[in-house]
Amino acid sequence: MILKGPEIARYLARPDPTRPALLIHGQDAMRVALKRAEAVAALTGPDAEAEMRLTRIPGASLRRDAAALLDEVKAVGFFPGPRVVLVDDTPDAAAPAIAVALDAWAHGDAVIVVTAGGLSKGSALRKLFEPHRTAVTAPIYDDPPGEEEIARWLADAGLRAVPPAAMRDLTALARALDPGDFRQTVEKIGLYKFGDDSPLTPDEIAALAPATVEADVDALIDAAAEGRSDALGPLMRRIEAQGIAPVTLCIAALRHVRALHAAASDPGGAAAGLARLRPPVFGPRRDRMARQAQSWGMRALEDAMHLMVDTDLTLRSRSRAPAMAVVERALIRLAMMPRGRR
Repeated sequence: MILKGPEIARYLARPDPTRPALLIHGQDAMRVALKRAEAVAALTGPDAEAEMRLTRIPGASLRRDAAALLDEVKAVGFFPGPRVVLVDDTPDAAAPAIAVALDAWAHGDAVIVVTAGGLSKGSALRKLFEPHRTAVTAPIYDDPPGEEEIARWLADAGLRAVPPAAMRDLTALARALDPGDFRQTVEKIGLYKFGDDSPLTPDEIAALAPATVEADVDALIDAAAEGRSDALGPLMRRIEAQGIAPVTLCIAALRHVRALHAAASDPGGAAAGLARLRPPVFGPRRDRMARQAQSWGMRALEDAMHLMVDTDLTLRSRSRAPAMAVVERALIRLAMMPRGRR
C-alpha cells in the first residue's frame, strides 16, 4: 500500500500495528528521521528503549547477515508490549532479507520499520513494499507540514486552542524553517505557554522563532526602507564587525525592495502580495513590510530597485571604491529617496 497526500502524516502519527512493515523514504534525511521517530513512538508507546522493545539494525549490515532481521522480528521480548525492529539507512541490497522477514511475519511479531533515502521507481525496496498487500510505503516529500499536522504537534505540546491568526503565522514559519528547527520551535512554544490559558499570539510566535545574525541585516534594511538614515551608521558598524560581506547586504536589500514592490503592485493590496511571497513573511514583520510598501508606492519602489541593481553591478565590477562604503552610501540614498509615488 502506498500512502499519498495528507494520509501520509495521518498514518505516521498513528500507524496500524497489525501491518507487518512500514517503509519511510525521502531525499531529506531530517524529514525522514522526524517521521520515523513519530511512527516508532506511536507503535511502541513510552519506555520502548528502556524495556528493550525497540531493536535497531543498520540496513547495510543485512547484506552480510541476512538472518539478523528475521531473528529479531521473531524474538520474544522480556517485557510485555509491542515491539519494533528499526532498519535504518537501508540500501536496495537489503531487500531480499526484508522480503524473507515479511513472508515469515505473523501477528505478535515485531513490526518492521525501514527507512531509506531517495528511492527511484526501479528501487528494489519500492518494488518489494509498494505492491505488497499488507506492508505500507510512506514517501516523504520536501513539502512543509500542513495546518492539520501543525495542529497535532501543538496538541502534543499542550496547545489545543490556537487562534486562526497564530495558526496562519505558524504555517508561514513552517515554510521558512527546516523541519527539525520548526519542530523544536513548536516544543519551545508549548513550554512557554505551559500553564498559560491565554490564546497564542503572533507576537509570541515571532519572539520564540529562531533568531539569527540576519536580524541585524533586517534591522539595517528596515531603517533604510523607513527613511531612518540616522540609524544606518551604528547598524553598519555592527554588521561590519560580524564580517558580513557587502555584496550580501546589497542582495538582501534588493530582495527586500523587490518584495515591497510585489506587495505594492498586488491588486489585492500589500497584505495579499506579502502572503504570496516565498519564503513567506509572518507575524509583526509582515505588518511592518505592509506599512513600508504602502508608504513607498509602486513607482518609487521601481526607482529603489534600479538603485540597488546599479549598486550590485558596481560591487561586481573592477571599481576600486571601498565595497562597504558603496553599500552604505546606497542605503543612505535609499533612506532619503522620495516616497508615495503610485
